[in-house]
Amino acid sequence: MPKTPHIVSDVMTRTVVAVGRDAPFKEIVRTMEQWRVSAMPVLEGEGRVVGVVSEADLLPKEEFRDSGPSLFEQRRRLSDVAKAGAVTAEELMSTPAVTVHPGSTLAQAARIMAVRRVKRLPVVDDIGVLQGIVSRADLLKVFLRPDEEIEEEVRRTVVSYLFPAFSHAVHVNVHEGVVTLRGHIHDTSLISVAVRLVRAVEGVVDVEPQLTGEPSGPDGPGPDR
Repeated sequence: MPKTPHIVSDVMTRTVVAVGRDAPFKEIVRTMEQWRVSAMPVLEGEGRVVGVVSEADLLPKEEFRDSGPSLFEQRRRLSDVAKAGAVTAEELMSTPAVTVHPGSTLAQAARIMAVRRVKRLPVVDDIGVLQGIVSRADLLKVFLRPDEEIEEEVRRTVVSYLFPAFSHAVHVNVHEGVVTLRGHIHDTSLISVAVRLVRAVEGVVDVEPQLTGEPSGPDGPGPDR
C-alpha cells in the first residue's frame, strides 16, 4: 500500500518562485503574473527565508495612488501606509516569515495556517533555508486517498488493534471517505476510542459507528486482551 502522506514533505511543492531582498516592485508584480502566484518567499544568502511578499503587500500602493491617506488612516494603518511608499521586496515583505518544517505533520501545518491566517507556508530546514512551499490545496490532497486504502488502514491499525478477538465480527465500509463500522464487540466503552482512532486516519471525512455490544463494568466484560 502506498505510504500515507503524514508530513509536509510528502505534499509540498519543491520548485518555488522566490525573490531577493532587493527585488524592485515591478519585478515582483511581473513575477507573480508570470508564475500565477499570489505570494512569494523573500530570500537572502544561500536561500534563507527572511520574509514573504504577497499581493496584499502590494495593494496599498494602488489604494493610495490618487490621494494620500488621511491622518486617521495614517494612525490606524501604519504598516499599509509604509508599504504604499515601498519600492523593494525588503520594504514590502511581512517579516518574520511564518514557516513550517518538512517533518511537521499536515495537522500542524493546517493549524499554523488557521491561526496565522495565511494561505501557504514556506517550508524551511533547521537553519531557515527554503525547501519548498505548502498550500491549503496541498493539505487537502489527503482527501484524494482511495476508499480502498482507507479501509485497509482502518482494518489494520484500528479494528485489529482494538478488537483482536472480534476483528472478524467488525465490518468496515468506506464510501467517499466516510467510514462505517458495523458489528458486535465485547466492550461498548471502546466505541468512542475506535471513532477517535479512525478519525486520525488520513483521508477520513467522517465516521459512522454502528457497533453493538455489552457495556463494561463490575459485572460486565472488560476490554479485549
